[in-house]
Amino acid sequence: MNYTKDINWAASYDVIVLGFGGAGATAARFAADKGAKVMLVDSAPEGHEGGNTRYSAQLIGTGTDFAKSKQYYQNLTAPMNLDEDMIDTMVNGMVEMPQYIEKYLDVEPCSVKEYLPQMKSAYQEYPEYAGSEDYDFTTVHQGLFDAALWQNLKDQVVKRQDQIDVFYNTPARELIQDPETKAILGVVIERDHNLLNIKAKNGVVMATGGFENNQEMVEDFLGAKKLAPLGTLYNQGAGVTMAQEVGADFWHMANFESLGLLHGMSFYVADGQRGRLMIGEQNQAVAHGSSFVVGDDGTRYFNEAEENRHGHIKNHGQWKVPLNQEHPYLIFDETKYQELMADEIIGQYKPFTENVVKADSISDLATKIGVDSAVLETTLSRFNQAAETQNDAEYHRDPKTLRQFAGENVYAVRLAQTVLNTQGGPRRNPKAEVLDTKGKPIPHLYSAGELGGICANQYQGGGNLAECLIFGKIAGEMAAETKAAIVSEKPATSASADLTSDLKEEQYATGANQYIGKSKQGMGDELVVRVTTPNGKDIEQVEVLKQAESDDYGLKAVKELPAAMVKENTVDVDAVSGASSTSRGLKDAVKDALNKADK
Repeated sequence: MNYTKDINWAASYDVIVLGFGGAGATAARFAADKGAKVMLVDSAPEGHEGGNTRYSAQLIGTGTDFAKSKQYYQNLTAPMNLDEDMIDTMVNGMVEMPQYIEKYLDVEPCSVKEYLPQMKSAYQEYPEYAGSEDYDFTTVHQGLFDAALWQNLKDQVVKRQDQIDVFYNTPARELIQDPETKAILGVVIERDHNLLNIKAKNGVVMATGGFENNQEMVEDFLGAKKLAPLGTLYNQGAGVTMAQEVGADFWHMANFESLGLLHGMSFYVADGQRGRLMIGEQNQAVAHGSSFVVGDDGTRYFNEAEENRHGHIKNHGQWKVPLNQEHPYLIFDETKYQELMADEIIGQYKPFTENVVKADSISDLATKIGVDSAVLETTLSRFNQAAETQNDAEYHRDPKTLRQFAGENVYAVRLAQTVLNTQGGPRRNPKAEVLDTKGKPIPHLYSAGELGGICANQYQGGGNLAECLIFGKIAGEMAAETKAAIVSEKPATSASADLTSDLKEEQYATGANQYIGKSKQGMGDELVVRVTTPNGKDIEQVEVLKQAESDDYGLKAVKELPAAMVKENTVDVDAVSGASSTSRGLKDAVKDALNKADK
């Protein structure tokens, strides 16, 4: 949107941050620490902010020796090019990460190398590259996939709510740009269905995440028809569009990461739904034995038992995500079907159990899944021969993982390639400034996080969270610097829309023998319960007053666990399968309430 001197500003802030994920939260707190008054907006409703940081493993890429870490990062980038100053900025930040965590997040940093050495294949994802031995993960405590880092980052914002106004359900729609100087002067936001012009005196930080939930962009930039998101559903490419409109240059548009079964897959879910991350035992269950995967033409297209590296498998010397298939299927026999049904995760997962296709012949199965029967028959024959001879000449699958099909029944279940995040977006420099197509900074515009992530080729786990913290800090501090006036500014005018920050202390009513319990141990925002107990021991009622857990298994735990606690009169009930974090959070909140009753 081009600026005119007659524009009506609904409000004015020193800094506006777009996106309340890990990068946005970091940028907002560091801008506030520089004395800026900050507006932080997010398109997600309250409790669903956090972006992909909330859903990640909470692992932060770390190094100890700059030279070794730089060598490793350069090997990961090769043969692609990445500005050396950018590499130095990233690597220096990773080497200083433990000190960063201690100084800015107020916790003792934990080394995964020390407390989970069995994760070596994760923290040295590319051990063949020189310098890999220096890489580590840092966490804010000894736990994974529990949103602990995200909760800490959000707490840093909450502590500064006198300087940071947060607005949920408030997407940014356009950047406001001076047509002559090209400076970014503000943002058009949508609040309660009203478009409002918000002035940014010093800078705008774009931290809106990627475009993994924008089907058009997925097709245009990634060449994929179907990708199942594993993280937030609110990364819809808004930042890409806004940056494009103000003349930003772009990079890394074809890069994305995945994870999960096989080469980074999940059981098929409908558009708009999150896939479920399954690794470890579940991956071995589908990848070993009498099972194989076929692509759209009914043939195998990779080694099912090969360990993937964030969805990448080896392709003639480089690690690449295999060519996306529109309708890949896992094919298996009766023995494997029984094994999968017996698995405590897969056997209770509806996208598997409700979508299994059964047939009494491979020809019949081919018809049911829409592939050529002769081709699928040949694929099965070749697989059985490989199992019999213990030699998979096509894809070199480990002979120990091969087992011939047995019995008359054959099965199939549809799969989907997953997407953790995309990397593409506006190009930035070491100062987190967004660059135009001539390599010049667009005045007052900054970016951090997965919107224009710096990963140029092979991704090492922990890199994106490290980038959120490193470039989030840089972007927030740079945006907060006082800027010389580029155009004459019209004073902000009042607006009818409510621009009161959504961050507020909530009050919860209690009656006789009722106590409020709180916990941040879930996957979403704070969990709040009201427990009715006459003595601090007996549980008469558990009411969930506030929760923002995932809509699938998290919500199942929210519905089932309180009733189970009342029925069994104890907090120590079985966790809901697939919702361990939500279950842990609910138990913690109920214990908190009971402890208050016992005092």
